Amino acid sequence: MANLLTDQSVRLDLGGESQQYLTFTVLGEMLGIGILDVKEIIEVGGMTRVPMTLDSVRGVINLRGNVVPVVDLCYRLGNQVATLSKRSCIVMVELFVDGDPQPMGMLVDAVNEILEIPEQNIQNAPEFGTDIRGDFIQRMGLHNDGFIILLNIERVMSVEELSDTSFNSSPHQKVMVPQ
Repeated sequence: MANLLTDQSVRLDLGGESQQYLTFTVLGEMLGIGILDVKEIIEVGGMTRVPMTLDSVRGVINLRGNVVPVVDLCYRLGNQVATLSKRSCIVMVELFVDGDPQPMGMLVDAVNEILEIPEQNIQNAPEFGTDIRGDFIQRMGLHNDGFIILLNIERVMSVEELSDTSFNSSPHQKVMVPQ
């Protein structure tokens, strides 16, 4: 993975015509984020539910001694609690909150592959026709005659929104702890 990130950095610095995206599935949709936003991919392990958090915050995990929140992308994008399977995993990303790095996990149904998408195959998202909030979509990538929704990671994982319990859609939280 380190070589992949180094190669991508060089390609971007040279003004290359392709970018790499990690693709994954959530609610049957193919989604992606820039490979440079991905810190690591880990198995779904024991998560601890934190009372009074949004339904979309599935819990926290211990990652090398650090408490890391895990956001359920099924819930965040579609108001459905993810059903865990053997293919479920957590994609680790890092956001900056008040200038400090904040590791966060995204619970996804399955990680698919890393794709290189030429710039000419990247298009702006339509204003309508998707079940995902428009501000969550950065762009759309054409691959094999289909589109991959490229997420705006800063909006999807907005710490401000995720910590504001007034965004909570239900007064009763569903607690689902993986086995």
